[in-house]
Amino acid sequence: MFTLGIDYGTNSVRALVVRCADGAELGSAVFNYPSGHQGVLLDPKDHNLARQHPGDYLLGLERSVRGALAAAGKKRGFSPGKVIGIGVDTTGSSPIPVDATNRPLALSPKWRKNLNAQCWLWKDHTSVDEASQITELAAQLRPHYIAKCGNTYSSEWFWSKVLHCLRVAPEVFDAAHSWVELADWIPSVLAGADRPERVVRGVCCAGHKALYSDEWGGLPDAEFLAMLDPKLAALRDRLYTQAHDATSQAGRLSHEWAEKLGLRPHIPIAIGEMDVHYGAIGCGVAEGVLVKVIGTSTCDCGVVSADRPVRDIPGICGIVKGAILPGFYGIEAGQSAVGDIFKWWVEVVCRGDAALHAQLTTAAVRQKPGQSGLLALDWNNGNRTILVDPLLTGLLLGQTLYTTQAEIYRALIEATAFGARAILERIKEYDVPVRRIVCAGGIAEKNPMLMQIYADITGCTMQVSGSSQACALGSALSAAVLAGAHKDFPTAQKAMTRVLPKSYRPIAANRKVYDDVYRLYRKVHDAFGGIDKSADLSRVMKDLLVIKHTTRR
Repeated sequence: MFTLGIDYGTNSVRALVVRCADGAELGSAVFNYPSGHQGVLLDPKDHNLARQHPGDYLLGLERSVRGALAAAGKKRGFSPGKVIGIGVDTTGSSPIPVDATNRPLALSPKWRKNLNAQCWLWKDHTSVDEASQITELAAQLRPHYIAKCGNTYSSEWFWSKVLHCLRVAPEVFDAAHSWVELADWIPSVLAGADRPERVVRGVCCAGHKALYSDEWGGLPDAEFLAMLDPKLAALRDRLYTQAHDATSQAGRLSHEWAEKLGLRPHIPIAIGEMDVHYGAIGCGVAEGVLVKVIGTSTCDCGVVSADRPVRDIPGICGIVKGAILPGFYGIEAGQSAVGDIFKWWVEVVCRGDAALHAQLTTAAVRQKPGQSGLLALDWNNGNRTILVDPLLTGLLLGQTLYTTQAEIYRALIEATAFGARAILERIKEYDVPVRRIVCAGGIAEKNPMLMQIYADITGCTMQVSGSSQACALGSALSAAVLAGAHKDFPTAQKAMTRVLPKSYRPIAANRKVYDDVYRLYRKVHDAFGGIDKSADLSRVMKDLLVIKHTTRR
């Protein structure tokens, strides 16, 4: 028996055929989105805007699945008729305005070129003002709404994006019968849902991005939404009343899509989740195991048994029951840019390519901790956790007339590791157990230098997922449980997931130096982040020089 995992990322969609018995990956295929710049629709007048054309998702769905099935077909014992289920993960929050037939507005000629009628990609930050307004109103009138998401609502999330659309493009808002998260829309397409009301919504996006909770009856109440705008309150009735965890199915494969993909009709479709959440499952997430999915951004995922209460954690993206694993509270944090920062430095500033990435990595490996005298902040795309402030920007301290490209490259990697440590310290402070860390994504798999720096700075052993496609694997694993190949998620994870034998342990001498640099990072972090409004930064540059000269001696 086999299942299919479909992973919608920022620039491409990947399909993966997985054997249920042991997680063996038989075939995969990737389809790069053709629209915009590397699949993202941009606006040169507004660097906060990031949209995607829904037509790319449909084309990519067919191309990637057929490609993965063709690759798997070359392996002995496989045939498409043995695929018993499908799982889907996507970026989020990536909401799509749809009409009454569940068709995205952007697929209509009238809206084809309208940026506001596209999918509002997770990394779109145009709704900063709306997010602030939601945060302020909730703090005054519904503090419990935002207590589970770190007391700050984000411009990356559902309601702020929808409200921004209402304000800047009311004609698009009025034309939309409803809005559907990408993670819910793709499974609904496969199932043939012809109305938004028939879309089975996952608690993953609903809880982490749309302020949904069974504790207060689902979505935010109409009175609260009406105080933001009466049209939001009216929209609420056209969204959904219940969201489901991964024990529910999103539907069964329609005849239309079974024929397009070359699969049997009526096989179950797992509930849609965000890529990083299914990625966590694909890495073997369990209580005490923190998963870091490192890509263009980074998401940290942990779980705590739903049998005991979890304290609200300031600055954390969300605490949602059933959001990752059924029977657990899903805890999410993350950094808005990681791989994107390295890409910006190498490709935008240095005008390089993959060869320069490799060249700078080789040079950076030879540097010792603290040797460059540099300190950077990892906020080039704002801060997701623990400050939850999209208006923060990057910073580099300590450069001289002799500073090199490779030194800055390493300092940027160290900055993302310092940000990771700040997150780790926050969740541990609130009694979330972290006994080991598993990392996933191409960066974790291909960059030993980065992994060692992360181990040295956090003081934690870093393991790497045995699958380079952990998100798609997690989606396929969920489908395997739903289809009955395994009795539950722990059983499926034991059979289908693994970590690589190589792990990265903290080096004591490096850790000592990085502890000193981290203290300076937190001083700058807290000062520019608004935590310490009386901070004296006059010694930071000079202390970096002391560390630099001590290391070089």
